[in-house]
Amino acid sequence: MRVLGIEGTAWCASAAVYDTETDSVFIESDAYEPDSGGIHPREAAEHMTEAIPEVVDVALGYAETQYGPDSIDAVAFSRGPGLGPCLRTVGTAARSLAGALDVPLVGVNHMVAHLEIGRHQSGFDNPVCLNASGANAHLLGFHDGRYRVLGETMDTGVGNAIDKFTRHVGWTHPGGPKVEEAAKDGEFVDLPYVVKGMDFSFAGIASAANDEYDQGTPVEDICFGLQEHVFAMLTEVSERALSLTGADELVLGGGVGQNDRLREMLETMCEARGADFYAPEPRFLRDNAGMIAVLGAKMAAAGDTLPIPDSAVDPNFRPDQVPVTWREGEASVARGLAAGETNDLRGAEALVEIIDGEYVRKQRVEKAYRHPELDRTLRRDRTVLEARLTSQARRAGVPTPLVHDVDVADAALTLQYVGDVDLAEEPTEARVRAVGEHLARIHGAGFVHGDPTTRNVRIVEDASPDEVAASTYLIDFGLGYHTGHVEDHSMDLHVFEGSIAGTTTDPEPLISAFEAGYRGEGDEAVIERLRTIERRGRYQ
Repeated sequence: MRVLGIEGTAWCASAAVYDTETDSVFIESDAYEPDSGGIHPREAAEHMTEAIPEVVDVALGYAETQYGPDSIDAVAFSRGPGLGPCLRTVGTAARSLAGALDVPLVGVNHMVAHLEIGRHQSGFDNPVCLNASGANAHLLGFHDGRYRVLGETMDTGVGNAIDKFTRHVGWTHPGGPKVEEAAKDGEFVDLPYVVKGMDFSFAGIASAANDEYDQGTPVEDICFGLQEHVFAMLTEVSERALSLTGADELVLGGGVGQNDRLREMLETMCEARGADFYAPEPRFLRDNAGMIAVLGAKMAAAGDTLPIPDSAVDPNFRPDQVPVTWREGEASVARGLAAGETNDLRGAEALVEIIDGEYVRKQRVEKAYRHPELDRTLRRDRTVLEARLTSQARRAGVPTPLVHDVDVADAALTLQYVGDVDLAEEPTEARVRAVGEHLARIHGAGFVHGDPTTRNVRIVEDASPDEVAASTYLIDFGLGYHTGHVEDHSMDLHVFEGSIAGTTTDPEPLISAFEAGYRGEGDEAVIERLRTIERRGRYQ
């Protein structure tokens, strides 16, 4: 099969020809380069109108020369997410070509294509995928017929956050390569570092970088600090996703993935964890039609094509809305959990030693991928917070381990050993209801857990119905903090429900039970704000 792919979500007009027999991809691209500032939607649309016919002509010419006339078997196009005017130009071209060539039409989700090209080229079975591009930043994993969101940006995409700083400085788009080059001569600058479970935020760091520049901090130092913080955040949440699912494969997608420092961090983390890492070659990381054609071929082979009347583009096309027809019957990314293969002794941050079946010594290990100064600060602060908030939660009536000792110098805690297994291994409605009740109580006490996933809840397996709540323990408060804001409380719920949706076979009853537990003890306004968070679709 030979598929013509067309990409045009925002700034890059691209066409490609993919031959499934030889697994070869020809790509012709024409990127829009604004004279100043970032991408201007009107100018990008005008560029797309002019460039799409040209790149398609080149790709069709290649196909005819290489394979002869009538060699295209399907037309695939980027259906979304992206800028509406650009997407409509691409959609119109794709529909016209499919009709003229009398071949099937395939609508491809741009972000899923970023994931699939890495999975395709790496040969990995079922990886976690980190997508890091201009308008997006999220972690995806295949589960229960779709790519589930394991973690996401809560405000802006990673590339856009960097570009906000470079526009402030006066540098032209794209800003990422300029930051990477300047950072080579920089020194560490402390900036905000915001991780919430496997979600993260970049708005604060972009504003702080601008403030540093206005205060006279050398731009090279800001660039260095910006990279060290932003990419460490992405690497940390990637490790958290590997820990949550039990997966041991990670692929990188998106244009920001071309950054050498980001790839170095991810590779270092995976090597330390015993996981495999793969980053596609640069032409498949930046926006390109090659990945559209490759995924289009998989979808066409699965019969996942579009009638012309149903082929409208969708600027807000989320990856978790896509039925993954081409992977029907394949195992979940959380296969390690399903097989009971979780390793209680190694989480995303710490090594755990069980002492005489009564105590646990938990030590936050140094992360070689992080800058030493940032790493020391995070390990120290999180150790202190975990000890303090674990005790405060217990005083609020929430089952938590007793804290026996705090060793700040070694970033280590000695805690009571609680439970038999993680909730991730045996989730039930009664247990998740108890988690909802527990979170409501700590919110009422004025703080959040920060990372309430199913791996951070310990359970007693044979507890009677009357004992379930008392034998469902919250652990690992290291990302918690004091707050009375309803948004922060809702984020705790968002993180927990994301871990349920990403790892369980039938998440809806569990999520309903969890929210019922929260309602019974907490503020209904938190649930209402949770609905708002879910509707925002702050990344696409």
